[in-house]
Amino acid sequence: MKKFITDNYKGILLCLAIAVPSYVIVKLAPVLAVIGAPVIAIIAGMIVTRFITNKEPFKGGIGFTSKKILQTAVVLLGFGLNLATVARVGADSIPVILSTIATSLIVAFALWKILSLEKNPAILIGVGSSICGGSAIAATAPVIGAGDEEIAQSISVVFLFNVLAALIFPSLGGMLGMSDAGFGLFAGTAVNDTSSVTAAAATWDVMHNTGGAVLEYATIVKLTRTLAIIPITLVLAVYQAKRRGAAETGAASGDGFSFKRAFPMFILYFLLASVVTTILTGVLTGGALAFAEGAFAFLKEVSKFMIVMAMSAIGLNTDVVKLIRTGAKPILLGFTCWVCISVVSILVQGAIGML
Repeated sequence: MKKFITDNYKGILLCLAIAVPSYVIVKLAPVLAVIGAPVIAIIAGMIVTRFITNKEPFKGGIGFTSKKILQTAVVLLGFGLNLATVARVGADSIPVILSTIATSLIVAFALWKILSLEKNPAILIGVGSSICGGSAIAATAPVIGAGDEEIAQSISVVFLFNVLAALIFPSLGGMLGMSDAGFGLFAGTAVNDTSSVTAAAATWDVMHNTGGAVLEYATIVKLTRTLAIIPITLVLAVYQAKRRGAAETGAASGDGFSFKRAFPMFILYFLLASVVTTILTGVLTGGALAFAEGAFAFLKEVSKFMIVMAMSAIGLNTDVVKLIRTGAKPILLGFTCWVCISVVSILVQGAIGML
């Protein structure tokens, strides 16, 4: 423990010093929620790292924060996911969710081939666009072994179109004559990150005086999408392990595969956290239920802060000049995924009568 503290405390404290103001500024200025504290932390980290001449004392703590704290944050996200509520309210959104996820993954795969993109950013942008932005990228990155610059680039691309969606979609929904429920479903399936879903739905509520109903529904749809993290990360983990096994043994058939090595345990813990939340909120009543809900809300908030902290570490490990220089193709991929998801969401909603 002493060696761990000695090797890592400087880097962890540096990440903390960036994460705290990034987190607080969004709380103090809610208008910045459309950008999100994680993106602010990445940008701040990329700026700060340009002024650090000797990074060696910080290296261990930055690496620990970008990997282990990020995985822990994903686990704690599970405490904000009540599976019973998702099953009850989000079931109607399943056809749209499955269609948009499939669309994003197919588009990402196609453009990865056509544009000769690096594989990891293509996977991260495809998954981030289809499921839940930064949270999906955070969960997927450790599974595929993505580097910090790849994570930063992917989150930056997804963030760009999150902001555009939050600004454009409320007016677009009005032009298309969407119902309140229709826009809630559209926002929950076509906007990537939770903060931007919230911003778009809250704007609709204000524009149409719905009393917050659209925000609540869009959030539940978004939580339903979040469940897709589990099967997608598991499939990617198995694929990666098989490729690793083939490389290590020299066998093209993938000999050497180990399910134990492939299985991302933090995703299992994420699921268990969701199950605990579901069971306790289902059986407890009165003061015990209020206490449990308060505890889960606190853990979810801790998770959000830990993601901000991990993003600051990723920013510290990112070369902003290189990021800008190599950004054109990933941005094109993100834009194409965003447009295709939006169009498919509208078409499927129209087809099933939920516009």
